[in-house]
Amino acid sequence: MTPTSTHTTFAYFYPHDQSEHSKASTRALHYVGTTLVVGLAVFAIITANWWWLLALPLAGYFFAWLAHFTLEKNRPATLTYPLGSLAADFRMWTLWLTGRLGPHLKHAGVRKG
Repeated sequence: MTPTSTHTTFAYFYPHDQSEHSKASTRALHYVGTTLVVGLAVFAIITANWWWLLALPLAGYFFAWLAHFTLEKNRPATLTYPLGSLAADFRMWTLWLTGRLGPHLKHAGVRKG
């Protein structure tokens, strides 16, 4: 599946986004970045040091883009669908944390491995 202008809803976009994360190592790097983003946001709130929020994009995008450019060898969806990609990353991370990601990967044609 390739991105097209028909990705008008998150329900349509999400399976495509999952198919762009076919390797477990790609997903693992996304989890590192998303966990770091959440940790930095919590740290900024607890310390009331809002400068830490400036690091959020770097923390999240560095690991995700590293994975896409070096492992998947595809173009990060963030460049075309910034909000959908952000929502999909947090959904993937939440499903992974709760052990419910498998069926979503299967639906997108991705082996869990």
